Amino acid sequence: MMSVMAIESVVVRQRVENLDAAVPFYEKLTGSTASRFAFAGVTLASVGPFLLFSGPDEAAQRVAGVAATLAVADLDAAVKEAVAAGAEVMAATSPTPNGHRAVLRHPYGGVFEYVGP
Repeated sequence: MMSVMAIESVVVRQRVENLDAAVPFYEKLTGSTASRFAFAGVTLASVGPFLLFSGPDEAAQRVAGVAATLAVADLDAAVKEAVAAGAEVMAATSPTPNGHRAVLRHPYGGVFEYVGP
């Protein structure tokens, strides 16, 4: 039986000094059009498998502290399964401009954002 925590996709986070300058490069690289939004004090652009972000140091460092974004089909089940396997919830499930998210520290130290419906 497949785990409910199966990761459907991984989004790489990249802090950039100038979001407007960086977006065209990543659009060309991926063949995707950027989707821009703001969250937690930073401005972001989702471009293919990249999540670019820019903003004041304090806000950007909070976003940069997460290694990657992991998309899952069932967020609540994935969080429950990860916690049962030893992960620690750093930020509980909450709504975002793009669905719902939770931030977990894996038992081996990595911090990841989980997103899903």
